[in-house]
Amino acid sequence: MTRMGDGGKIDMTEAEIRNDLEEGTADAAKRGEIVPLGSDEIDYLLDLFKCKDRVVGVEHGKECCLSYDNMTSKIERAHIAVSKLQQLQLFERALGADTLELAHIDYSFKQVKHIVVFDKPVMEQAVLITIAPIFYGAMPNLGLYSDPDGPCPNPGELIPMGKFDEARESYARAIEFAVKDMVYVGRELYEAGADGINFDTTAAAGDAEFYAALKAAETLKKMYPQMGIEMGMSGEFILGMHGEIEYDGVRLAGLYPHQQVKLAQKAGVTIFGPAINIVTNESLPWNLARSVTFTKACTEASEIPVHANLGMGVGGVPLTLEPPLDAVSRASKAHVEICRLDGL
Repeated sequence: MTRMGDGGKIDMTEAEIRNDLEEGTADAAKRGEIVPLGSDEIDYLLDLFKCKDRVVGVEHGKECCLSYDNMTSKIERAHIAVSKLQQLQLFERALGADTLELAHIDYSFKQVKHIVVFDKPVMEQAVLITIAPIFYGAMPNLGLYSDPDGPCPNPGELIPMGKFDEARESYARAIEFAVKDMVYVGRELYEAGADGINFDTTAAAGDAEFYAALKAAETLKKMYPQMGIEMGMSGEFILGMHGEIEYDGVRLAGLYPHQQVKLAQKAGVTIFGPAINIVTNESLPWNLARSVTFTKACTEASEIPVHANLGMGVGGVPLTLEPPLDAVSRASKAHVEICRLDGL
């Protein structure tokens, strides 16, 4: 028994699993122009999917630490009425979390800037009653800076009209606003005691958003050399919505994780989170082999810790609201042991 990328249960023969593993790694290797998994790694994944245990785990000595996004909304979504401080304590003391993250329910820097004054005292209290490192997290979310929610014309409306120059000008303005907001929020929460800032779901709006996050990270790192900066991506491929924007002389459109991480570390990012998208109409063996191939190339290229994104629809985990444990544990084990991750 295994699953499809949407979480549905299916039965596959050993030959079918091996075929999907080989096709999945070949797809990643072709797209990213990287090395596919070797035969021993395919055998490892095959054994992982043949194992009939519901839950699997890493070998002793291969454990890694975990970081989180939007932590103080997880328990809230389960309709359990506890404060942000209590949620952080629950994650640390009851669930054994390695890192903590304070966040606002509207998880975007543009929205967060309005309530920073309320989250600062919460952060100040949180660092006094917990031990684990605490991040403050939100999404760059460049889309919020265009019509109808923001001050800039909507590039998504301008591009179909052939107004490419106007669309790029709009992106340039949005970048200025976004960088200003991210630096402001990062500065205020770091001064309040946060150990670092998490730029979550980076580049969801394409290359312009990736650029904004890199510039914000660069600015914050110059202001606070000791600040921890985590950057989790939104997908394996940087969409060329702008198409021409560059960072440090490198065109951002079309970059894959092993190329993204090099720019992130130049900008001052201290933890990088590659995100490999699930293809829902393919099997989990196909998706996991593909994800591991991309992530392994990323860890080999990186000089900073890599915490791969494994969750709803990324990293070999089905695109479901509550991912099944059999799938999550296999994806986690494979990534940690093949990719030699620093964390998840």
